[in-house]
Amino acid sequence: MSQSGIQLRRCHAATRMPHEVAVMIIADLKKIAGRTYPAGRRTQNLVGGASPVQAANFSMGYVTLNPRGGQVPWHNQAQEEVYFVVSGVGEACLGKERATLRAGQAMYIPPGEYHQLTNTGDEPLVMIYCYGPAGDVAHWRQELDGTLPRAGAEAPPLPPGAWPQYTEKPKNQT
Repeated sequence: MSQSGIQLRRCHAATRMPHEVAVMIIADLKKIAGRTYPAGRRTQNLVGGASPVQAANFSMGYVTLNPRGGQVPWHNQAQEEVYFVVSGVGEACLGKERATLRAGQAMYIPPGEYHQLTNTGDEPLVMIYCYGPAGDVAHWRQELDGTLPRAGAEAPPLPPGAWPQYTEKPKNQT
């Protein structure tokens, strides 16, 4: 409760006064609709975005990549990030490197580094991302608008032998 007797509902720890008490806020994955992206994935924000949980220093989400090609396309962003694979198998590209990423493995992505994750398996690939500081990243809107920088043209090339970057315009656009 604050000094005025009003219970705090949505406060960031960084902006809370010392005498104020935070209220537990829970994000329930079953209640978060998420968004489906053209490259064959569904993203549900656990912290940040449409989630009831907000943080100043990081965002976190749960992502399902469709079998055989669902992708987080080649992009970069100012935030550092970690991908943790919960289930499935995929191809991870980071700069000039590519590797297989499997359930139980995490990959660190430095700020500004181009990266991509593609499901190469026959089952959905489920991963959790966490990046900081919090906020939206440009590639979400670029993918929805069909304006992602293309690997080898407006962006550095993918590593040799990598799964191609998804670059199709969304179906609802002309």
